[in-house]
Amino acid sequence: MQPILVKRIMNSTMSPAEKLKDFFGFDGFKGNQEAVINNLLEGNDGFVIMPTGGGKSLCYQLPALMLEGTAVVVSPLIALMKNQVDALRGFSTENGIAHVMNSSLTKRELLQVKEDIVSGITKLLYVAPESLTKEENIEFLAGQNISFYAIDEAHCISEWGHDFRPEYRNLRSIIHRISIKPIIALTATATPKVQSDIIKNLGMDHANVFKSSFNRDNLYYEVRPKVNIEKEIIKFVRQHIGKSGIIYCLSRKKVEEIAQTLQVNGIKALPYHAGLDATSRARHQDMFLMEDTDVIVATIAFGMGIDKPDVRFVIHHDIPKSLESYYQETGRAGRDGGEGICVAFYDYKDIEKLEKFMHNKPVAEQEIGKQLIAETVGYVENGGCRRKYLLHYFGEFYDESQCTDMCDNCRHPREKFDAREDANLVLRAVRQTHNQFKSFQIAQILIGKLTAKIKAYRINEQDIFGEGVERDERHWMAVIRQLVVRGYLHKDIETYGVLRITEAGEKFLSNPEEFLMSKDHNYDDADGEDIVNLQKGAAALDSTLYNMLKDLTRKEAQKKGVPPYAVFQENSLSEMATHYPTSIEELKNIPGIGEGKAIKFGKPFIELIERYVADNDIEKDSDLVVKSVVNKSGLKVYIIQSTDRKIPLDDLAKAKSLSLSELLDEIDIIVNSGTKINIDYYLKDVLDEDQINDIYDYFMEAETADIDPAMDEFDGEFTEEELRMVRIKFMSEVAN
Repeated sequence: MQPILVKRIMNSTMSPAEKLKDFFGFDGFKGNQEAVINNLLEGNDGFVIMPTGGGKSLCYQLPALMLEGTAVVVSPLIALMKNQVDALRGFSTENGIAHVMNSSLTKRELLQVKEDIVSGITKLLYVAPESLTKEENIEFLAGQNISFYAIDEAHCISEWGHDFRPEYRNLRSIIHRISIKPIIALTATATPKVQSDIIKNLGMDHANVFKSSFNRDNLYYEVRPKVNIEKEIIKFVRQHIGKSGIIYCLSRKKVEEIAQTLQVNGIKALPYHAGLDATSRARHQDMFLMEDTDVIVATIAFGMGIDKPDVRFVIHHDIPKSLESYYQETGRAGRDGGEGICVAFYDYKDIEKLEKFMHNKPVAEQEIGKQLIAETVGYVENGGCRRKYLLHYFGEFYDESQCTDMCDNCRHPREKFDAREDANLVLRAVRQTHNQFKSFQIAQILIGKLTAKIKAYRINEQDIFGEGVERDERHWMAVIRQLVVRGYLHKDIETYGVLRITEAGEKFLSNPEEFLMSKDHNYDDADGEDIVNLQKGAAALDSTLYNMLKDLTRKEAQKKGVPPYAVFQENSLSEMATHYPTSIEELKNIPGIGEGKAIKFGKPFIELIERYVADNDIEKDSDLVVKSVVNKSGLKVYIIQSTDRKIPLDDLAKAKSLSLSELLDEIDIIVNSGTKINIDYYLKDVLDEDQINDIYDYFMEAETADIDPAMDEFDGEFTEEELRMVRIKFMSEVAN
């Protein structure tokens, strides 16, 4: 027997608007909601494209409450299912009105779900696609009165979507086995290609399509350079203290690191990723919803699925692999129509990492991935209105004059210049070198940088060598990226990123046309003015002090017969010139400087800073000092003790569930902080003495400790890990 409330909701004399007010308490529908609901009530298939925050869930919740039977809602997000079930139960006196059916249920709980469905109490049944494919669930549902099927996050059906799930491909056949009823497919992010794919795979050729604008005019979009990122995130969160925010990272490890760093800097933050147990995830989600914590740090791949209306900022620590992902994740900000700030930190190296992930995948998947990544690069490097670029990607025209300073490029317009001559020069360099060099190598050729590979191919004897010397390497890399994004160059993933000229590139060479590029903010500029403007008041680099510190670094390096970077690296000098440490204790808090380095090299530096502060009457701001995560000391001690006992590095890494590369990251942190680590016992098993000496001598003469130039110098003779291990030996012996 149905409860009185369910009977009252299903009263056919009430209109959808009356039922909306009666059950949910809303006075009216938003956008296309009413048309979508009436379409479903009339028994028609519907395809709904509605931005995050537009009210998609109501489009199937209200019809489910009004129709006889149980609506089956397919969703990939466990957290969102739980959130919606809890919300629906909050409107009803009957808990059974909505249920989740998945493998986490006990036998007793599953029995209760089935009883409520059979008795007609349950109006909405939320299932993951994996659960719907189980034979026992198909057989059970085939015997029930199903009102309709709602396919949420429908973009998961398409290989062109940002979150493809193979299980979604089987939904149509499963629906046929259970019972054929109307289908409503819903998504917040679908390009025209993905829309076509969804309709085809669900067999919804006659579905009525309801498409809302993708524009969220309350969201502010900004892209920042990925420089001193942890400090920048902390400063941003402190500027928005007490407000709810989400920070997305590419890996679980980075999620944990950022969450811990925020915590030790007095910010209420928690991690959220698939590696946590279900209890911890649920607890962290509830704490975020109940505002017991301000910030959730989450993996991009896992997705949050948290329906919280007052998220005030979304930060991307790493650029996602597609604009659909980016749009959906930023869409979690300002769902109540209030403030929503979306900041993405960008470094092209992140794009290269995404490309490396695709290397061993099938060719078809690589082609899709390359196009998605190219669109993302186009967005972050775009000098025009970001909102216009986003909406154009989803097939929607937007007049950028309507943006009203709600993206960084409209708020701080960047000067454009015609780079056709530079583009032409890059294309000539690629053609003249016979399509066999990577991006950074073409840039090196243009600035006349002689490396082992360039010398081996005798490129230095060609007229193209050094022809672009008046510009720096960063400029040429930006031109190359734009040529790739615009289809004039093709980056071949199978050959690790070798550039090839496309047909469009050949046409450009024959007839160069306007090639507009935007001038970058000079983030290395001494006065730091652009950074202050872009970051709304963040502390600026003191260029005078920075130059004095660089001079002192060179002098101290000469005294000790080591490269300058072995004393202090440039990022540490930048931090010193921003925060003015005047004691060993304060110097230890500067990133890249631990107790060992502070004691060994610190005295002349703090004396210089102390004099400078006094002479220039500078008032220090101690609040801007970012504390390092202190609870990693256990791992540090373990690594030091294990290397002292000569435990092989791969065994050491395995014991801590790390890859060798991740272990080397940890050892780098220890060594760069001034502590010696002796890995000679392991190195000698990997490389012979002459090889070690060759690499060691390279680092003694090199201008930088970065690995990329070393990889290029040795041109594949050594792996990245081998070079890093010799660098650890070098830094331990020379710098510590």
